[in-house]
Amino acid sequence: LTLEEQIDGPLHHPKEMGSNWVEVTGKLSRSPEYVAAFGAIYPQGIQEQTVKDAIAMFERSLYTPNSRFDRYLRLEKNAITAEEKKGYQLFKSVGCIACHQGVGVGGNMFQVFGVMRNYFADRGNMTASDYGRYNITGRDRDRHVFKVPSLRNVEVTPPYLHDGSVNELEDVVDVMAKYQLGRKLNRRQVTLITKFLKTLTGEYKGKRLKLLNKLAQIK
Repeated sequence: LTLEEQIDGPLHHPKEMGSNWVEVTGKLSRSPEYVAAFGAIYPQGIQEQTVKDAIAMFERSLYTPNSRFDRYLRLEKNAITAEEKKGYQLFKSVGCIACHQGVGVGGNMFQVFGVMRNYFADRGNMTASDYGRYNITGRDRDRHVFKVPSLRNVEVTPPYLHDGSVNELEDVVDVMAKYQLGRKLNRRQVTLITKFLKTLTGEYKGKRLKLLNKLAQIK
C-alpha cells in the first residue's frame, strides 16, 4: 500500500476512527482555517484525495535519516566513538536487540511490558492505559502488551514509557533492563548503552534533531 492508500484503514476501522470520508471532509469544510489552508494549495479544495495527499506529505516529512549510527553502518568507522561502539555491543549482548531490531531499531512488533517482573505491581496506581492492547482486542493475552517503540531519535523524545513516567534516558535503560531482561546493569553499562542510543538521533532537512523544552526540534 502507498501512504495515501493506508489512510483508509484506520479511518474506516470501527475500533480506530470509525468514520468515513463524507464525515471527515464535512467536518473539515466547516473550519474556515482548513478551508483557507486547503484552498491555498489545492484548487479543488477539501476532498478525499486532497486530505489524503496532505496527510501523506506530512508523514513523508517525518523521515530523519543520517544518524551517526547510520553513517557507521555505511562503514564510516569514526562516525561513532569507541565508547558508543561498546554501548552497541552491550545493547546486543544483554538482549535489547531481541525487540529493538530492524531499520527502525524497533517499531515492528508487540511485547508484554514486564516480561521478567511485574512493572505495574511495583509501580501501583493502575490506569486503563496500562492494559495496552487489551483495550483494543479484549483478549487476556493482550493485557499489558504494547508496541515496541522505535529507538530512532530516542534521545530527543522524552518522556518515556507508555505512561510518560520516566524523563531521563539513563533511567529508562535501567527500567527496561530490570523488567524486560531481568538484569541489573551497573552504571558503566547503563552509561555505555545510553551513549549508543544517542547515536540514533537523525537529521531533518540536513540538521540534527535536538531536544528543546522537552520537545524534539531542529537547531
